[in-house]
Amino acid sequence: MDLKDKNILVVGLARTGVAVARFLVRQGARVTVTDMKGEAELSSWVEKLAGLPVKLELGRHDEQSFREAGLIVVSPGVPLDIRPLQVARDAGRSIVSEVELASRFITAPIAAITGTNGKTTTTTLTGELFKAAGFGTFVGGNIGNPLIEAVEPALSEEKANPCERVVVELSSFQLEGIERFRPRVAVLLNITEDHLDRYATYQEYIDAKLRIFMNQTAEDFAVLNVDDPLVAACADRLAARVVPTSQKRELPEGIFFKDGVITFRREGGEEHFPTAGYHLQGVHNIENIMAALATALLMGCDAATCQAAITAFRGLPHRMELVRTVNGVPWYEDSKATNVGSVEKALASFENITLIAGGKDKGGSYAPLAELVRTRVRHMVLIGEAKERIAKELGNLTDTHMAASLEEAVQTAATLTKPGGIVLFSPACSSFDMFRDYEERAERYKALVRVLGDKQC
Repeated sequence: MDLKDKNILVVGLARTGVAVARFLVRQGARVTVTDMKGEAELSSWVEKLAGLPVKLELGRHDEQSFREAGLIVVSPGVPLDIRPLQVARDAGRSIVSEVELASRFITAPIAAITGTNGKTTTTTLTGELFKAAGFGTFVGGNIGNPLIEAVEPALSEEKANPCERVVVELSSFQLEGIERFRPRVAVLLNITEDHLDRYATYQEYIDAKLRIFMNQTAEDFAVLNVDDPLVAACADRLAARVVPTSQKRELPEGIFFKDGVITFRREGGEEHFPTAGYHLQGVHNIENIMAALATALLMGCDAATCQAAITAFRGLPHRMELVRTVNGVPWYEDSKATNVGSVEKALASFENITLIAGGKDKGGSYAPLAELVRTRVRHMVLIGEAKERIAKELGNLTDTHMAASLEEAVQTAATLTKPGGIVLFSPACSSFDMFRDYEERAERYKALVRVLGDKQC
């Protein structure tokens, strides 16, 4: 793909936009970056482009720039249905995501991971398995580094690209903008309602996820969690070789969990991975581990190295993280659980739960939590904009309390929960009604739990 002297428009500045602009400049392209935010709001990112021949159109989108661009590269946070992009389509312009652009320059085999929940843990763990096996590994995409940064070392005259394996987490937004992106292994962990504030229908969201497989051939692999009916339903439509994962049943081929052991069966061989020493907790993490294991084994890692790396892996913050135990009551922080599907997995991992939930509603139904709330949640404390709606759908299933703040919710949970129970902060909502992001929400919760006195529990 020759970009020299090509007029390219980058839509969206921030981290991805900066990385793309730098890459394009080094390729000899004529680069314009546009963003609806103004220069003052984007000043820290503008500084990173200082000295580069990049034209900035900030605080607006100039439709003429969209009409005249030879190629338009869209950052992940930019919806593909905004008017300027429609104008560009009508003018016959080529529009791709940053992921699509990067993939055209990456020569190493790619493992791509998507799903509503578990993407980041699975992506991070897969990267750790490749690194433990001695592969030069890039990990990025929807987490950490933009995928285009996997190409950067190849632009240096002093050294060749050291990447031997690329692991990329992909959101539905990023998958909307791919054309020829083709991973050696594509992983679909699960599909539950999410981002219905962006998609007109649930099916649109599902279709975006399934795009991860669209360019694969019979030489590639599709790792599918067949315990999820929506994931299992796509298996017969894929060109890639399907490698199923399950923790509900034994599989003749694929990877499954039974009696405390993960077994990988393929082409007449078997590998066994006892899970007793793993630090990752929760039924959802067995799914994540199986997906990471299957990916690593299919892409050249050996079983013994994988087992050692998984045993050493302690997981990521804000995902089923034990904050502390006070007077026999463990307090877990699961602030990354911003949708119902993620909370389902958390509730399935415990019993006798005091659940703190709520935040900014994302438009999906809370009904899938009903049976778990009825059978596993002893007390429920609700906060945020969504608390009334959650109470209406689930409040009659258990002892339910309303709190005006997270501080009040923690105090209420401390009063209600007796030794033998657990407190789980798993919101099922985004954080933007009360906090900057889920991380700030998590840190506030943990700070409140750390100052609890024994007499309060």
